[in-house]
Amino acid sequence: MRRVAALVRGMNVDHATALLKQLPKRAARPLAKAIHAARANALQIEGTAHHRAEDFVVADIRIDGGPIMRRIRAVGMGRAYRIRKRLCHLRVVVSDEVATTAGGRRAIRSAQKAAPETVVADKVQE
Repeated sequence: MRRVAALVRGMNVDHATALLKQLPKRAARPLAKAIHAARANALQIEGTAHHRAEDFVVADIRIDGGPIMRRIRAVGMGRAYRIRKRLCHLRVVVSDEVATTAGGRRAIRSAQKAAPETVVADKVQE
């Protein structure tokens, strides 16, 4: 999940979702849904009079460790191996006050500190 998130961090939301639709990684679909939900939350909370949907940028994505589901796989001679299915906490922050072409990631981080009007979508994904 972290590799896929590194690809879209700092991109425009429309470009990020288009890239994630074409990416053959398993983590791409839940990440695209979380980015889309964060933009929808921003438009719902602050309204379309203040912001345009195409101006939103993925300001920050954080992937932290989540719960681990433990399963048992039976193997020969009466033994069992443990299967650990790892989950993660996904946090997406979108903002419309950052221009990605001018300063890249540095501009995004400085604008993140200055702009308190960012919207977050939190999910737990596999």
